[in-house]
Amino acid sequence: MKKSLSLLLVSAMALTMLAGCGNDDKKEETKPADTGKESTEAATGTDAEAGSTDGAGDISGKVVFLTNRTDMVGKQYDDYKKRFEEKYPNVKIEFEAVLDYEKTEKIRIATGDYPDVVLIGPGIPNSDFPKYFAPLDDIQFSGDISFKDLKAYEGKMYGVSSGGSTVGVVYNKKAFEKAGITEVPKTLDEFYADAQKLKDAGITPLASNFRDKWPLDAWIYDVPTMIGGVSDHQNKRADTDTPYTMDGVYGQSWSILRTLNEKGFLEKDINSTNWENSKKDVAQGKFGMYLLGNWVINQVIENGAASEDIGFFPFPTDNSGTLKAPLNPDWFYGVNKDGNVAAAKAFVKWMIEESGFDDFAGLIPTLKDKQSSLAQLAEFNGYNPQYIEAGPPNDVATSIQNAAQIDQGKVVQEFVLAPDPQSILDKYNKLWEKAKKSVVK
Repeated sequence: MKKSLSLLLVSAMALTMLAGCGNDDKKEETKPADTGKESTEAATGTDAEAGSTDGAGDISGKVVFLTNRTDMVGKQYDDYKKRFEEKYPNVKIEFEAVLDYEKTEKIRIATGDYPDVVLIGPGIPNSDFPKYFAPLDDIQFSGDISFKDLKAYEGKMYGVSSGGSTVGVVYNKKAFEKAGITEVPKTLDEFYADAQKLKDAGITPLASNFRDKWPLDAWIYDVPTMIGGVSDHQNKRADTDTPYTMDGVYGQSWSILRTLNEKGFLEKDINSTNWENSKKDVAQGKFGMYLLGNWVINQVIENGAASEDIGFFPFPTDNSGTLKAPLNPDWFYGVNKDGNVAAAKAFVKWMIEESGFDDFAGLIPTLKDKQSSLAQLAEFNGYNPQYIEAGPPNDVATSIQNAAQIDQGKVVQEFVLAPDPQSILDKYNKLWEKAKKSVVK
């Protein structure tokens, strides 16, 4: 989930701890020098170690998985533990869930105190993966997997996506019906008009979760992808001293959110929003829409909505009538190269193939030949959006991002609320330019 979800900035303390291998603004973490434990080379190689079903009895020990899904503790994770340990009777699996995942994992990896399996995002340069993670190419999956090149370095894969997602508008059909909306909008002007209808009907048009900040990632990564028609805009920042411009993909994206706020289409007080409450409000039709990934759909349903009352359509970023949608990986499973590598790989394979996590989380399955059970994705695809698949990160852009310490979520917040949004772009362009000069010699 995003991250979802879903996407990244490091604090000055973390940069010092990580000695230049920190984060960017979504999911960033690192690990210090080798601690002297058993090496990856000594721990890999057999079918059992590669996560094969055969030789399950040869895999033993304890595996700890650091997860962001605190909501699954005492519920789904109990079932996962039971089923995994039935298949691998000599392995004990533990789930360690933390609320502030990005910050916690960042510190854990920086100090070398991180468990066997973690979730890794885009903050670590791919060239640094061999320092921290075991290569996962020898896991024998039952079929081809998506996004296998995104966490790779020198031909080796260091991360396996937990699932895929797209970003669009999750909406409450009953709220739309109450507002007199009979079909989903295909242009940005139609989207604004429907938002006005929702507002007139006493329904908050869009839940932004502005204060929580991480839900704004869609405006940083996905809406710019849809506007520009390419997914490499974060990488292209490395080619310029002024990545944030009003007429560029970021200025256009954040201007839409600013307009929504100015028109009163967001929460009444965007500085006091609450993520958990918003899921209930969308489920009950108090809020009409989310701009998030498909991963949030099941969470809305779990908060009281009937599945048939929740829909999903591509977000129209302009008035062309052409709909686009990003295709993104969710968090990637990474295996600590100094942990219980054999059992950890078996767990990663099991999570992808047998756990059912992708269906539970509303994700597009990592296995390419597996179909999603999410009805709302079928609706989404019925609008025939042009999918734009995410590509690998650029190490130079990542290094500049880390040096600049620009919290892009904070940039969005400032842009939306500032009397002069151009001044916000100027402020962060200066930070970017200074960091670029320190990185690019």
